[in-house]
Amino acid sequence: MNLRRDFGQPPTHRTANGAAMILEFSEKNIVFFPDPFLVGTPADFWLKYDDVYFEAADHVKLHGWWVPKAGAPVLVWFHGNAGNISHRLENIKLLHDRVGVQVFIFDYREYGRSQGRISREGTFLDAAAAYRYAAETRRMPPREIILFGRSLGTALATDLAVQKPCRSLILESAFTNSSEMARMLAPFLFDWRPKVPYDNLGKITQVNVPVLIIHGADDEIIPVAMGRRLFAAANSPKDLYIIPGAHHNDTYVVGGKTYFERLKRFIFPEEPI
Repeated sequence: MNLRRDFGQPPTHRTANGAAMILEFSEKNIVFFPDPFLVGTPADFWLKYDDVYFEAADHVKLHGWWVPKAGAPVLVWFHGNAGNISHRLENIKLLHDRVGVQVFIFDYREYGRSQGRISREGTFLDAAAAYRYAAETRRMPPREIILFGRSLGTALATDLAVQKPCRSLILESAFTNSSEMARMLAPFLFDWRPKVPYDNLGKITQVNVPVLIIHGADDEIIPVAMGRRLFAAANSPKDLYIIPGAHHNDTYVVGGKTYFERLKRFIFPEEPI
């Protein structure tokens, strides 16, 4: 939905408050775009995988894929706000083969085969459940867990990196926080603050593991300036990779070989490329 187009000229403060209430209760059509239909599996890309189900703390059943690689750390992937895990299959294949990691990707509630209804509160519960599955069910030690968030998923990965031990944090196409995104996309909302905010900028200062921030220089949805601000706020060690000519959804395509080399160098700093 194009909020500027649909709502027209900036309204009065009272009307803006009403619009904020509408936004709070209708985020599924504005922030979240779940797709229940899987278009393939890792087997379509010649990958072995485990079809896994696990539960969030509120007993919502979630679905994901574990793509193994013997002796390798696992990339726990928190995807963006649209589609489902099956729309990331090519990227999964390339990460597995070129970077040399296991991949655990899962769907938030209402996406793909995951049950429940999507909500901000629910995404945090789902992210915590995914970490718990990797750490407890799969018995992966923290030093072998890499938290990888894209777009909306960056807020969940950052939140977990504050709360749980891990090897490192990778944020791709990340935004600063909910309020700044709302002001950019819908300035008539004034100082709208959701009850359960996404806040990368406020939390990244509390992250004490290596951080890699990746952003397309021509990102048309989340300005590259937001990625730069997050990098500036992050603690060292940290790295910033701006991909010339890349937009919001084509970072690994435009980045090509260099993209995967940068990831591999960050995850395995002692290994030659």
